Amino acid sequence: MRRQGGFTLLEVIIALIIAGMAAAALMAAVGTGLRATRTATMVDQALVRAKSRLTAATHGEKLVPGDTRGDDGGGFRWRLHVAPVASATVRPVGVVGPRGAASVPVVLYGVTVWIAWADGGASHEVELYTEQVGG
Repeated sequence: MRRQGGFTLLEVIIALIIAGMAAAALMAAVGTGLRATRTATMVDQALVRAKSRLTAATHGEKLVPGDTRGDDGGGFRWRLHVAPVASATVRPVGVVGPRGAASVPVVLYGVTVWIAWADGGASHEVELYTEQVGG
């Protein structure tokens, strides 16, 4: 009696188990990649929003110490903190006279912007800081 070539039932079952495990690992990797892409996109959006808030704060009106907060839409919340870091009295270049004559008070402000968002139950935050001279 001659034996026919082919796979036994046990070999087929083992092959299917291995293929199933490989498919599950591939799906997990795809899910991880999609989550990482979403997180990177959200960080990019938060950085753009933080830069915009920082620019508006430092190039607009006179800096005033304090905190302001708001909702930026799209699930983003922002907070702006302005605080004096140092102060000095300076005399403009070219002004002569007794010490203190024509002196101008100058304050260095620290400006911090936070943009926060929630993603999948986890809270994330981006923080930018700069210093700006104000009068």
